[in-house]
Amino acid sequence: MPPAGLAEAPEPGRAGDARGPAGAPAAATPGAGPTAPDAEYRAAPETVSVPGDAADRAQQPEPGPGPLTISADHSYAARLAPAGGGPGWCPERWTLDGPEPYAVPLPLDRPEAADADVLPLSDGRVLIRRRAAADRHTFSLLYPTGPDTGELPLGAVIGTELALLPPSPDGMNVLALLPGARSTGVWLVAGGAFGPEHIADVPGRCSGGAWLDREGRLLALDRQMPGGGPVKTIVVDLGRGGEATPLLQIAPESNDRLLLADADSGLLLVRSDAPGQDRLGWGVLGSCLPVRFPECLRTPDVTMTPFAVQPGQMLMPECCAVALRIDGAAGSWVGLWRPAGRRLHQYAAPAGWLTGTGFWSRDGVLRLPYVPPDAPCGVALLEAPADDPYQSVANGTASSAQAPEAGARKPVPLGQAPLTGRTAPG
Repeated sequence: MPPAGLAEAPEPGRAGDARGPAGAPAAATPGAGPTAPDAEYRAAPETVSVPGDAADRAQQPEPGPGPLTISADHSYAARLAPAGGGPGWCPERWTLDGPEPYAVPLPLDRPEAADADVLPLSDGRVLIRRRAAADRHTFSLLYPTGPDTGELPLGAVIGTELALLPPSPDGMNVLALLPGARSTGVWLVAGGAFGPEHIADVPGRCSGGAWLDREGRLLALDRQMPGGGPVKTIVVDLGRGGEATPLLQIAPESNDRLLLADADSGLLLVRSDAPGQDRLGWGVLGSCLPVRFPECLRTPDVTMTPFAVQPGQMLMPECCAVALRIDGAAGSWVGLWRPAGRRLHQYAAPAGWLTGTGFWSRDGVLRLPYVPPDAPCGVALLEAPADDPYQSVANGTASSAQAPEAGARKPVPLGQAPLTGRTAPG
């Protein structure tokens, strides 16, 4: 089957860093079959002071056209920032593994378009994808060279639609999806020997993308077959030429999508309409247990999207802390949840939060990148709270998630904020 898209040779460009990037068993299905609800625990909601005001944050414009992208090892991040002194956008790299975060702009002799994509590598270089024409995407690596910016062109891929996948676990390769009429091409756009390389072709239209291992071999994709039908998550084994096997099969006609996966614990965060409506659920890679849909993550008033899972919890998926972006009428804020706790803790996000981005440390501290008014970058710290023993509620009903109530005190950084929050019962 011919690949979706064509590659072009690298283009000549300014002299740059010529360093080259460093060069499993099949996944099992987590709990195919009927769904299993969590136990019917209920907890009384708490009211505490939380930093920030949701209404004020909702009125603040995003600092850039898209969220920050964080490297696989959390050492760097990249985004498009407003270009100083004129229209357009400028790539910006954040360094996150030092004592204090700092940002370095990577300007060239022209501003970037708002639809460009940037993705950091673990060696500090930043990949940029530009749309050179309606059906042509070019790729380059950017890096600081004293006061200037170096650029290493990598080549181009021909195709209408192209989406970068999340950073590869090895930190050096960058892959992209290019859907075609009946199949989706998987491309290695950075890390190859001779520019972009087509490495697999998967039947059907694929989207999403989550890594299931630390080697960058097992890639989970959401697929819809030609002619329509439900969306199902599959595993593409890149070590076996793109061989695809089912991962999520909750119900025959349900749309089952994988949102996040943690390679250490095997925890999977999914979205499915198998319960009768779109709901968030969780399962464990290789488990025989069915996917569960917690009541505390079910609400008609807001949209919840998980964006980070606590790493390092080997064989302990129920203990992993999960960070969720919560979007409602009052704006966006942060939810913290563990499968074992079955409670949703809610916190106001720092002003200037790059909404929906963040990462966990192994010891359960969530780091939220934000743009403070007096500095180019910042990272707020939020420790995952302990889940207290459950308390019964007389009427036995669960309240829906609402925006955290702002306290009367002056907002403080999350690292100094109370480590308790308003909770939705589970």
